[in-house]
Amino acid sequence: MKKKPQENRLQIPRRKPLTARVGVFGVGHHTYWEQFPGLLDEMQAKQRKLAEKLKRSGVEVLDFGLVDKAQGAYDLLPKLQAADLDLVFCDMVTYATSSTWGVLVRNLSVPVVLVALQPMAAMDYANGSTYMQLCNDDFCSVPEFTGVAARMGRRVPPVVLGTLENDPVADRELAGWCQIAKVLHDLRRARLGHLGHVLESMLDMHTDPTAVTAAFGCHVVQAEADEVMFHFRQIAANDPAVKAKRELILSFFDTPDPKSDPVTTRLTEADLDLAARAAVALDRFIDAKQLHGLAYYYEGEPDSELRKLISSFIVGNSLLTAAGFPMCGEYDLKTCLAMLIMDRLDIGGSFAEFHPVDFVRGTVLVGHDGPHHLNIADGRPVLRSLKKYHGKPGSGASVEFSLKTGPITMLSIGVTAQGRFKFVIAEGESLRGPIPPTGNTNTHGRFQPDVRTFLKRWVAEGPTHHFALGIGHHAQTIRQLADLLGIESVIVGAHHGSL
Repeated sequence: MKKKPQENRLQIPRRKPLTARVGVFGVGHHTYWEQFPGLLDEMQAKQRKLAEKLKRSGVEVLDFGLVDKAQGAYDLLPKLQAADLDLVFCDMVTYATSSTWGVLVRNLSVPVVLVALQPMAAMDYANGSTYMQLCNDDFCSVPEFTGVAARMGRRVPPVVLGTLENDPVADRELAGWCQIAKVLHDLRRARLGHLGHVLESMLDMHTDPTAVTAAFGCHVVQAEADEVMFHFRQIAANDPAVKAKRELILSFFDTPDPKSDPVTTRLTEADLDLAARAAVALDRFIDAKQLHGLAYYYEGEPDSELRKLISSFIVGNSLLTAAGFPMCGEYDLKTCLAMLIMDRLDIGGSFAEFHPVDFVRGTVLVGHDGPHHLNIADGRPVLRSLKKYHGKPGSGASVEFSLKTGPITMLSIGVTAQGRFKFVIAEGESLRGPIPPTGNTNTHGRFQPDVRTFLKRWVAEGPTHHFALGIGHHAQTIRQLADLLGIESVIVGAHHGSL
């Protein structure tokens, strides 16, 4: 097989861009406007600046104006409810009575973030005035608003606190909330395919589709393996889509000679062709079912065409996962959700579990036999042909790479004894180091305070044995998402605790 030369490693483009629909409304006190001419105009200009900041984070922003009395809040409520918003920002432009807030926090199901960004980093005390104070009184009514939320039995909203300009901390927080809005946007609209059955004896894999809809909003689509086979059988011998898929695979992956593992061989022409055809069939099946993710496991009859097809998903899986369509093996719907969350946070999201511990380096190998988010690979990923898939039937092409070095985040979604979902989260570091040439993806993960203590703490929280693996440190962002969804969460590390 002749590979095309490649100077720079390719990136798989997204199947569709990330987006969200957020609302902004301001609050103030109507008595001020006659008392202080020009104040209302200044507050409205401040609110417009916030809207522009949010737009720069790649979200659609709907500005609902400023509410300054109870009647305005009652008028605003149906407009917010009808706008199909993913997140709402309440701009605390100056002091406002909680009558502008009470009916909204009581009735809105969409999450709300309070924003208190004052124009001045500090009052000009020598020239201070009541007008100047009111222009910078963004935080003044925040305790009143949060107290009313608590009194009404509603979730106390998070607060972005800082200055309107030249405040990178506040700007990062706003961008982070916009990224969370993108996750919420897709979670409540996603159609996640569920194909096949649990790999026999994996008791932690079972997931109630109704519980998924209740917790996340997405719909679980029950699919049949024969539906993929239908599209596979429609592929002609000279189908241009297969040729294009082969070219993409060979341009993206390296295909080296085998090393120490006798299970592996150099990628064969037959495995490449089958992987390309399976990937095309998957694409067409996904489009026909209008899916946004897929968790699957199916064995089929030994030596059957169906078993060969399902066994050849791994390359197509990884291409799809990198394109923002999480593909999750072993029928693990919970980890498919975790991968979707990480992808929409734009941090990757590979299918992973723990492999052997390296007590010499103080690391643990983190990986799986597929699928993987190719865009977070360290260097060019590798394809090998496997004579057998360990622990499951079938053979074929498999993906191998190490994760990018640097900070990493893991998310496992477990289920408690009460049947509720639980986010088990951790941050660590991906280190460059040798990985076994087994056709499986692995990276050396280092975690605090040390590998022994970390792993004991991780398993004590009852995670699913799979997890999504992404780049960067984003535990707090994922914990904020869990809080918005009303899901228990824990960050495992040197110091950790539950919410």
